[in-house]
Amino acid sequence: MFNIGPWELGLILLVALIVVGPGKLPEVAKAIGRGINEFKKVTNGYKKEFQEAMQDLEKQASLENKAEPARTSAGEADQPQSVEEAAERFDNDLAGQNQQDTVAAERTDSSPGQ
Repeated sequence: MFNIGPWELGLILLVALIVVGPGKLPEVAKAIGRGINEFKKVTNGYKKEFQEAMQDLEKQASLENKAEPARTSAGEADQPQSVEEAAERFDNDLAGQNQQDTVAAERTDSSPGQ
């Protein structure tokens, strides 16, 4: 994980021995070991919660996919297959709406009551 070789580990231990002293070094090592152990427990707990949440989501998705083919088989051809196709449909719909608005405006302008 950290890729520490024997020389680097020896240097770290030597610095720790000088800084902490020989009397307190075993206590410090125990405290560090307990801290690492606690960190691993917390990390494993989060991993377990995450995996359970992912399994729940996968179950929901599979249930939705089982129910969805009956609904989408009829309307599947209506769905755009790409962003470009969706944009083209939008532009066409917008152009068609503008034409309808123009025709409606012409009809109201040429009404016989004016």
